[in-house]
Amino acid sequence: MLPIPKDKKLEVYFRVEAGCLGPQGEDIVDDFCATAQKAVNEINAEFVHWNIVPRTNKQLPEMEYKLNNKKLSHEKAEKYLHLFNENLDEFEMNLNDKLALLIDDFLGH
Repeated sequence: MLPIPKDKKLEVYFRVEAGCLGPQGEDIVDDFCATAQKAVNEINAEFVHWNIVPRTNKQLPEMEYKLNNKKLSHEKAEKYLHLFNENLDEFEMNLNDKLALLIDDFLGH
């Protein structure tokens, strides 16, 4: 398979709540997001571009999908992932599991 250009990759935005990092979360959420970004960059890198960012605006969803800078519905993200034999529910579960491990590592647990 030929490499997929960045504008054709699924952009996954995961917004991290500062509170999930404990009482000092506000002070460390930026550092955690930078660390998590590096850790997930290579996961499904052939068709996904990751964006792990602090959730500073509660109006925005925790997880969001875009393609060529356009928001995708859950159904359209599912169809895109299906092209790569991926299931959206499993995809999200795997990301959540990975982030939980990264939080534990980051906090020294």
